[in-house]
Amino acid sequence: MPEPLAELVMRRIEQVVSLYHRLIMVVAPAGAGKTAALRDVHQRGGAPVINVNLELSRRMLDLTERQRTLQLPRLLADLVNTSETDLVLLDNIEVLFDVSLKQDPMRLLQGLSRNKTVVVAWSGTADGEYLVYATPDHPEYRRYPLRDIIVVQPETTS
Repeated sequence: MPEPLAELVMRRIEQVVSLYHRLIMVVAPAGAGKTAALRDVHQRGGAPVINVNLELSRRMLDLTERQRTLQLPRLLADLVNTSETDLVLLDNIEVLFDVSLKQDPMRLLQGLSRNKTVVVAWSGTADGEYLVYATPDHPEYRRYPLRDIIVVQPETTS
């Protein structure tokens, strides 16, 4: 029987405390239970679950496109740093990939994970060599080497 995704995440949280980037990517396609796992981790430890799309959109409403590009890193850091816990759970991060914002989502997430343990729900794939978001023909496509990235994926039954 596969181990629940939240259990896998909890185990990884304990393992990353001594790493330079305390970043855990929960990687699975949409509908695979990432949000439910983050909520379960929240119930166990009280870490906040932040809906990045919703919170950043609220904060960027009155900004021009240029201001959004310049202020997004600070706004995201403020979201994470206002939490009093050492663990933050980020869900719905699609806005970080918006081409008009001109950001490198992985770099932003790694920067956040220097001071806190950050668990991120990543709608994409990890194939053993690369972490991928979107398909190569999509404008938001990103591909990152898996070195120094801690990945948690749902276990599948064979």
